Amino acid sequence: MEKPLTIDLNCDLGESFGVYKIGNDKEMMKYVSSVNVACGFHAGDASTMRKTVSLALEEGVAIGAHPGFPDLQGFGRREMNISPAEIYDITLYQISALKGFIEAEGGSLHHVKPHGALYNLAATNGEVAEAIARAIFHLDKQLILYGLAGSRLISEGKKLGLQIANEGFVDRTYTSQGQLTPRTDSNATITSEELAFKQAMKMVKEQKVVSITGEEVFVEVNTICIHGDGEKAVEFAKMLKRQLMEHQIFINSIKKDGSY
Repeated sequence: MEKPLTIDLNCDLGESFGVYKIGNDKEMMKYVSSVNVACGFHAGDASTMRKTVSLALEEGVAIGAHPGFPDLQGFGRREMNISPAEIYDITLYQISALKGFIEAEGGSLHHVKPHGALYNLAATNGEVAEAIARAIFHLDKQLILYGLAGSRLISEGKKLGLQIANEGFVDRTYTSQGQLTPRTDSNATITSEELAFKQAMKMVKEQKVVSITGEEVFVEVNTICIHGDGEKAVEFAKMLKRQLMEHQIFINSIKKDGSY
């Protein structure tokens, strides 16, 4: 009999700002096992952080910090030319802020996942990756580092002895090098629910994706991400969870010992 599979399903949330509401965080939390909360630099604000943390604790999902470049106008998706020392500082600042909100509510921070352009830069730039990993290590060695599967961020986290989680994306396409297709490309995102589910299944069962050039690429995946700001994000999350479970794939957050 085939052994049941388990995967962590994560989602980027807490992206509202002031009077502007983005996504349906409360509903999304019903279908994922961990959330990455914006820390105010690329999205979110103090009140949104507190409310999102409170909702996550109510739903019993693992809470992660989602630090990004200080770029509200560009939603953190524009690369900024700042030094590794500054990247260390802004990462430590943002994680610390969210950690404070979580602990004030009686919870504990579970993981850290960089956002947008910072995430993509850390996937290939060793100095940036090392600065992010070092900020996490200095704040709390027990935190799990979420990064693009097989990326420099993962390898730098391992060097420091951090527990890592290799991440895959169900709604993003991949290059033949295993990198995410840049959002500037027209085929960067997967809009078909059927294709997104097919990619999720291939990631979990085979540890592979099919690149935009048609090649199969190995990706070691411990957690898969769905985005919470799409028009049909909640409906997709509900469908994905149902179909994964129908295929005997269980959804659970990653424990600090690496199990689910």
